[in-house]
Amino acid sequence: MDPLYLRSAGTSLLISFDSGEAEVIHWGADLGAELPDLGFLAGPIGPSSVDARVPSALLPQASSSWRGRPALRGHRITGDGSGFDFSTRLRVTSANAEGRTATIGQADADAGISVSTSLTLHDGGLLELRHTVTNDGTTPFQVDELATVLPVAPDAVELLDLTGRWCRERHPQRQRIQQGTWVRTGRHGRTGHDSSLIFAAGTEGFGNRHGKVWATHLAWSGNHEQFADTIGDGRTVIGGSELLGPAEVILEPGAGYTTPALFAAYSAHGLDGISEAFYGWFRSRPHHVLPAASTGLPAGKPRPVVLNTWEAVYFDHNLDTLVELADSAADLGVERFVLDDGWFRGRRDDHAGLGDWYVDETVWPDGLAPLIDAVTSRGMEFGLWVEPEMVNLDSDVARAHPDWIVGPSAAAHKDGGRLPLEWRNQHVIDLVNPEAWHYVFDRISALLSGNNISYLKWDQNRDLVEHGHAGRPSVHEQTLAAYRLFDELRKAHPGVEIESCSSGGARVDLGILGRTDRIWASDCNDALERQTIQRWTGLVVPPELVGSHIGPTTSHTTARTHDLSFRAITALFGHFGMEWDVRGVQGKEREELRRLVGLYKEHRDLIHSGLPVHADLADDAFQLYGVVAPAPVEGATAALFAVVGMRTSASETPGRMGVPGLDGERSYRVEAVFPTPVDADYAHTFTQVQPPAWLAGGAVANGRFLAEVGLPMPMLNPEHALLFKVTAL
Repeated sequence: MDPLYLRSAGTSLLISFDSGEAEVIHWGADLGAELPDLGFLAGPIGPSSVDARVPSALLPQASSSWRGRPALRGHRITGDGSGFDFSTRLRVTSANAEGRTATIGQADADAGISVSTSLTLHDGGLLELRHTVTNDGTTPFQVDELATVLPVAPDAVELLDLTGRWCRERHPQRQRIQQGTWVRTGRHGRTGHDSSLIFAAGTEGFGNRHGKVWATHLAWSGNHEQFADTIGDGRTVIGGSELLGPAEVILEPGAGYTTPALFAAYSAHGLDGISEAFYGWFRSRPHHVLPAASTGLPAGKPRPVVLNTWEAVYFDHNLDTLVELADSAADLGVERFVLDDGWFRGRRDDHAGLGDWYVDETVWPDGLAPLIDAVTSRGMEFGLWVEPEMVNLDSDVARAHPDWIVGPSAAAHKDGGRLPLEWRNQHVIDLVNPEAWHYVFDRISALLSGNNISYLKWDQNRDLVEHGHAGRPSVHEQTLAAYRLFDELRKAHPGVEIESCSSGGARVDLGILGRTDRIWASDCNDALERQTIQRWTGLVVPPELVGSHIGPTTSHTTARTHDLSFRAITALFGHFGMEWDVRGVQGKEREELRRLVGLYKEHRDLIHSGLPVHADLADDAFQLYGVVAPAPVEGATAALFAVVGMRTSASETPGRMGVPGLDGERSYRVEAVFPTPVDADYAHTFTQVQPPAWLAGGAVANGRFLAEVGLPMPMLNPEHALLFKVTAL
């Protein structure tokens, strides 16, 4: 059987079938059009080892003496007990390719198990693969794990993954790859605040713009594991799998189980190359919301400026107050007004009401229509907060249907079944129960049908611990049921956009992003915290899908105080908005805020279609990042950059910083955008007797000069930022 060879955008995947298994010979740089005879790659067989070569298989298995994690773990259940067919010997039965898409079939006829693998190498070089295991036998087969893995090259010696907590999501951690297995486990029933959005192995010291990197992401919103596995002979694989509970997936004869997709990217140019592969995939999706000026992509609706009411009014819903807020928002140029938590029956705080998805008549005697009309008549869309997957015990639906509340016991709550501990005073509604699922669907659908709602902020505020249905673990089925709820609501109401929020950023993955139009990266609007959160969220998720708001002057979650310029520049590199009582913003600060809204509108097409650029700086007191247009047009803004002071520096002045990502042969004009001497924040932003010359008068140079010689940077105060643009000449 001929090898399978896929190539795209500088990346290639080569799979050989000579061993009888699907052996991954290479995943990484493009190997060119012509392949040699692969026979010379057969390696030695060492002493004190199995008397055969052990392949780096697409499905590593103990039957081939792979001493790391096997891809498939499970066993057959028979009338005599369990444990049969615990070890499969899968061999290739078919391999078909069309373009950059392929399907590989493997089977073990004796065990009655077959696995089909689908692979697609997308246009931008992002590899997507998943397995489906089928029970071909005559008795049930329990699947404990089916992992998707890929080998990395021997010079991948460092591992980067992400961790975090509420209001501090997605922070990086690095370590040396050593013999053994490094596992990141998520048992939250959702992706989790501490989930690693990406698993990246790379060459020594790889950075933003240099080094070779191999990275994977598991597109799943439930329990999961991501891992790097290095066996005794030095070979390393990285991958991930759904983390299944005891007996959570039992395949009856003829039934199958399909893994979540594993997305994998290779870059020869550091982490920015990984981001380019993911961004290209996102932006090529037919349903992706695209800016009108995206080169080579279909025109779409620009991401509207948002005002969310949470940190403006919290639970204090009053029509007159909210109409005043809508007036103030419209005056500033807001395009979408979102009413947050507190609009439904009994919801005066977070102890009651979840599950009762009816407008509270005591607060809204005429329904939401008066507010919706006030918002839309001012030229804004109306959005609404919901949390359909959750329920308070103090709610009509919980009192009427206690058996709809998720718990570990097979006994219904009304019959004394034990419930998990409360989390933010709430429990999970059992979407695996068809009656509960249809109730939730019908209520949310009725809200959308009966009101002019363009947008849902869909929250999910607790982990799914001790999560079961009918006495068995059911995170797997609950996740699929939640996906089905999103899918059916979108089908019924195709014009409604949905944001995925989960206590902030606890459900950020490509599984949920296949069903939503943006994510809320964190409940923390502190601009300093957001700098790190957004940088690492943006490693995978493009800025047009990441909600990023200007919060109040003093942060609700950290009590830090920041100037408007720092808060606004931070929010600019995302889906921009405000979460702030802007009625109190007056005078020069209001003029400045209005100008910042205008800057977002002026540059959002570039921000939401450009290539990500993050400079590698020697001094980590600063960050320099931005977006570069895929194809610079003369006279148009070719790039937008921010330089940010994260903390005090050991150096007296920042010195020169290279500006990467531009065309080396093309000339550009560089100009400061914000703050400038006319802005209220200008004096607070810098601590300098005299600014660098270009800050006042601009600069002209080619891309190579700007990258290699750089620009002398102003003396930024910590927790301040400067926005500058680069125009193609």
